[in-house]
Amino acid sequence: MFLKSFAKDQMPTPDTALPGRDSPLTIANQHFVLKTPLKPPYPENSEKLVVGLGCFWGAEKAFWSLPGIITTAVGYSAGYTPNPTYEEVCSGKTGHNEVVLIVFDPDIISLNDILKKFWESHNPTQGMRQGNDRGTQYRSGIYFYSDQQKQVAEATKKHYQKAIVEKLGSDVPAISTEITEVKEFYFAEDYHQQYLAKNPNGYCGLGGMGITCPASVES
Repeated sequence: MFLKSFAKDQMPTPDTALPGRDSPLTIANQHFVLKTPLKPPYPENSEKLVVGLGCFWGAEKAFWSLPGIITTAVGYSAGYTPNPTYEEVCSGKTGHNEVVLIVFDPDIISLNDILKKFWESHNPTQGMRQGNDRGTQYRSGIYFYSDQQKQVAEATKKHYQKAIVEKLGSDVPAISTEITEVKEFYFAEDYHQQYLAKNPNGYCGLGGMGITCPASVES
């Protein structure tokens, strides 16, 4: 049973967030589709990025088939509660977002191409929701590991905002995507990992705006 919700579209504070636990959730360490390890260590030349774009079931599927992807995993990040459970995240009392960890080979796929997929796969103007999914865990976010990733994320955000205005006009809400450094990535429960590969008819609320993200120069 899910915990009783309270203002699920409002972020809690560190003082009001659930306490969580010291031990991480137990998951299998093999990607159901790619057959690669979910957990580190990752290949020496790889890079990591964490993104949130709505329900993480569909979000993860959007990335694992791209060339150069080493592994993907769903989890929780950008909140306060250590090692949260799905029920706790859904309560709105952790501050965490439902996110996807993307581990990739930058010699095969660029960060810019990954972010192009990110922008085009959801509606980044909706604040604390994505479609009919409402709550802080469905917000749009890019969580970077380096200054270079931050610069590219901000550049693509600027370019996509311009593309939205050119296509739909200036009355459309501005992009609400948060761009912050990764605090911590907590792996979600095993049954969430690669959910739509295990359950092909499962729920997917992912939907883009039908607007192409322009190419941008990586910094």
